Amino acid sequence: MKAVLQRVKNAKVEVEGKKIAEIEKGILVLVGFEKDDLNDIDKKFDYFAQKITGLRIFEDENGKMNLSVKDIDGKILAVSNFTLAGSVKKGKRPSFDNAMPPLEAKECFKKFVNELKKHNVCVEEGEFQAYMQVSFTNDGPVTFLIEK
Repeated sequence: MKAVLQRVKNAKVEVEGKKIAEIEKGILVLVGFEKDDLNDIDKKFDYFAQKITGLRIFEDENGKMNLSVKDIDGKILAVSNFTLAGSVKKGKRPSFDNAMPPLEAKECFKKFVNELKKHNVCVEEGEFQAYMQVSFTNDGPVTFLIEK
């Protein structure tokens, strides 16, 4: 399981020209699932949700990264991103052999979003397996990668 976190001033997801999700200040989370993620998946969901909602990546009054998304009453936009499970180690074409099959990944994405919501943060979400246009204004830029 991998997640790319982007601290954003705003972010939105469109599918077929229609806006399906939008947030203002908060975190855009791109998340990808791999085949072996099914081992201890509930522990991974808990770890990621606690890390994402508690990570102090927003500036306080002194300009220090000292506040979490909860502290600033921010929101999270979660987007499933199959390509995070890709490997570019060999050749010039990404391999997706390690990606979780779609049915399992869809269920994992739902559970991941529900776990985030348990932390009293407003969570918007993209549409699983849709061709999405994700646009955002990165705040910083501030970007982190979480793997487990």
